Amino acid sequence: MGRALRKVALFGECMLELQGAAFGAMQQGFGGDSLNTAVYLARCGRGRGIAVSYATGLGDDRWSSALIERWAAECVGVDLVRRVPGRLPGLYVIEVDGQGERTFSYWRDRSAATAYFDVAQTPLEATLDQWDALYVSGISLAILPPDGRERLLAAMQSVRRRGGSVVFDNNFRPRLWSDRAQALDCYARAFSVANIALITADDHQALHQMDSVDQAITHAQHLPSAEIVIKRGADATLVRSPQGEWAPAPTEPVLHVVDTTAAGDSFAAGYLSRRLNGASSFEAAHFGNRLAARVIQHRGALIPLQAMADLV
Repeated sequence: MGRALRKVALFGECMLELQGAAFGAMQQGFGGDSLNTAVYLARCGRGRGIAVSYATGLGDDRWSSALIERWAAECVGVDLVRRVPGRLPGLYVIEVDGQGERTFSYWRDRSAATAYFDVAQTPLEATLDQWDALYVSGISLAILPPDGRERLLAAMQSVRRRGGSVVFDNNFRPRLWSDRAQALDCYARAFSVANIALITADDHQALHQMDSVDQAITHAQHLPSAEIVIKRGADATLVRSPQGEWAPAPTEPVLHVVDTTAAGDSFAAGYLSRRLNGASSFEAAHFGNRLAARVIQHRGALIPLQAMADLV
C-alpha cells in the first residue's frame, strides 16, 4: 500500500531578493520566511507523501509570473496564489558580514501579499477542508491589515476544528508592527489555536521585552500549544512532545557559518517533514537541526538542491 498523501498549505509573503554590496554586483533571488519553509518542505517531503501549496498574493507583472514558475519547478503548488492586478511583489536586500550575520532592507508596504484577503473569498479560504496542516508565521500575520489578520486567524481555527494541524512559527519582526499590544494579542490568539508552536527564543524575548533569554524560554515552555519547539541558536533545541515530555535535541556544529538566512525556516521544514510522517518530535527536531546546519553553510535563503541531496 502506498504512503498516504499529506497536504500542507503555508501562508505568507515571498519577495524578490537582492544580495550584495550597495552599488556593487547584486545576485537576484527570491525568499521570505514562509516561502523558504514551503520550498524546503517540498524538497524534504516529495518522497514522503507530502504535497505543499503556498498561499500568497502576487501581481500581474513579469516578476510575479517568474516567481510562480520557479515555485512550480520546486514542486510547490501554486493553486492558492491570488494575482492582484496593479500590485507588485515586495523586495528586500541582504547584506552579510564576515561572521555570516545578515542585515535586511525592505520595500514591501504595498506588496501584493498584503492584499491577499481583499476579496470576498480567497483560494485558501475556499479550500480549507482539503488541508491536513496549515503553517503560519508571525510575519504572515504582521504583513496583513487588521481585517486580513482576522480572516487568517479564522482560517487557522477552521483547520484546527476539522482535526488538522495548525503550525505557528513565532518569527517576530518589530518593525512590521506599529502597535506592540496588537502584536501581543495576535500572537496569543495564534498560540491558542496552534497545536504545534515553533519558537525562536530571541524572538520570544523581543516580543515580550523580557530581561533575559532564559526568562523568555521559561515563558515559552508554558504556552498553550500541545507541542512546543524552542530554538536556542547553537544550543540544544528544547522539545515538548504532545504527551508533555521535554527533551533536548542537539544541534549540529558548524565550523564556518556563511549565511544564517533561512536557518529557522529550513528547521521548520525539516521538522514538519518528519512529524507529518510519524517521527517523534525529538527525531523531527534533530533532523530540522541537521537541515538548518547545512543551509547556513551556503549563501542565500534557498541553497542549491544538490547541496542537500543526501537529506531529501
